[in-house]
Amino acid sequence: MKVKIADSWKNILQPEFEKPYFEQLTNFVKEEYSSNSCFPPGNKIFEAFNLCAFSDLKVVIIGQDPYHDVGQAHGLCFSVNDKIKHPPSLINIFKEIETDLNIPYPKSGNLERWAKQGVLLLNATLTVRAHNAGSHQKKGWEQFTDAVIEEISKKQKNVVFLLWGGYAKKKGLKIDKNKHCVLTTGHPSPLSANRGYWFGNKHFSKTNTYLKSKGLSKINW
Repeated sequence: MKVKIADSWKNILQPEFEKPYFEQLTNFVKEEYSSNSCFPPGNKIFEAFNLCAFSDLKVVIIGQDPYHDVGQAHGLCFSVNDKIKHPPSLINIFKEIETDLNIPYPKSGNLERWAKQGVLLLNATLTVRAHNAGSHQKKGWEQFTDAVIEEISKKQKNVVFLLWGGYAKKKGLKIDKNKHCVLTTGHPSPLSANRGYWFGNKHFSKTNTYLKSKGLSKINW
């Protein structure tokens, strides 16, 4: 099956694209996009891979679902388009960066700048129906993104995996911790953050410290 995705990932993920579940998933997504309003735009479904080449990969952040309101999702987890109001989880991410690294809170919630530095902003489910959270779960995306994480774990080394919340932690259970750095904390959503499970995790400075220890350039968060 032909999938429009960056060549550096296509070579690694092609076996997944040939599997029956992925054909079923593709048919489901095509039907959903033709009969409903869905996000992100069709040409942005694989944007996380297109902005972050496999060879440049340094950090993986795992989200769950794309944002499901108009104009928000553009293929990167936790990220929103320029000039879009920052969702609560993203606000808390920026607040943690502010205290951790003394970096001023940014105007834009667009995280393309992270992706282009080697941060894979990967949602477990890559599509969603408008205003219907979780509507594309359990259709095959989770199997695909599990395979992505497994391939990174096997074929890369010294990658920092940031697992925020119970769902992401479960998603990362098979990561080889002998080859990679795995950092876990609560989810940045207000529900978790306001109960003390997010702020103070220092994941952003810890990531840069680890990358530096491996002779890799830091991320400009």
